[in-house]
Amino acid sequence: MKAAIVGTGVIGASWTALLLAHGHDVVATDPAPGAQDALRAAVAAHWPALRLTGLAEGASPDRLAFTRDASEAVADADFVQENGPERTEAKDRLFALLDEAAPPATVLASSSSGITPSRIQRACARHPERVLVGHPFNPPHLIPLVEVVPGGATSEEAVLSAMAVYRGLGRRPVRVRRELPGHLANRLQAALWREAYSLVASGAADVADLDAVIAHGPGLRWALLGPFANQHLSGGAGGIAHILAHLGPPTEEIWADLGAPRLTPELVRAIVAGVDEEFHDVDMAAVVADRDALLHLLITAKAATATLGGTTP
Repeated sequence: MKAAIVGTGVIGASWTALLLAHGHDVVATDPAPGAQDALRAAVAAHWPALRLTGLAEGASPDRLAFTRDASEAVADADFVQENGPERTEAKDRLFALLDEAAPPATVLASSSSGITPSRIQRACARHPERVLVGHPFNPPHLIPLVEVVPGGATSEEAVLSAMAVYRGLGRRPVRVRRELPGHLANRLQAALWREAYSLVASGAADVADLDAVIAHGPGLRWALLGPFANQHLSGGAGGIAHILAHLGPPTEEIWADLGAPRLTPELVRAIVAGVDEEFHDVDMAAVVADRDALLHLLITAKAATATLGGTTP
């Protein structure tokens, strides 16, 4: 497969490294000064982790080409992953160009976390049916999740083609069945952040304690199974039906008491100060390295299980 990566910032560089590691040819494009050097440096930085995961036959950073001309990058691409700015006017200009330049059957996937595919399709006069969102979770070269979101004009063929590409990259694509701001994962994250920020605002806990509560408590289980599956296991022989019968009413009481914070200047200062205090005298590069190393171990271990891993739905 020959893939085109449009936009080579943090997300685009991660996609690029993943595609190269799976033995594909990649043509990348980005108009920013120094973008090519930054991309090649990022690929080199990601390569050791991808080598641990396992490189495909023929995988090599040398299969990366770069051009500042987006039309040239997608002219003969089999798949396009766009990672441009999260601004509708920028997306309009970019997708009008991609729609004109890419082969008619080539899927145009956007990594957008906030702009819906139906909105993106407005700029595509030729083939809006091949446009969709393929939203990764950062960093895409390590985290398997990809949310595939079709727009109003997206064809079933394009959805199935994108799902197949992502599975071929060892990803775990999930089809989102209705267009929503933030898709699925970011909405779930936002719900957690909402209450975490509310607890800080009310003085119930500080930033470091709330990070500890998740990282050393439910976050460990959530890394293995989702919210419904975890509830089901918690219910013992009765499963989730038992949990809902016995803990449903108390849960509703908690829901009714959840906060609705606003990001006031005071709360923003409190959050920033709390994070600064939490990571005072901590080597953040070491934190990122440890995080990525453990992510690799966890993903590898999950994939080796009979029930908890794997990338196929």
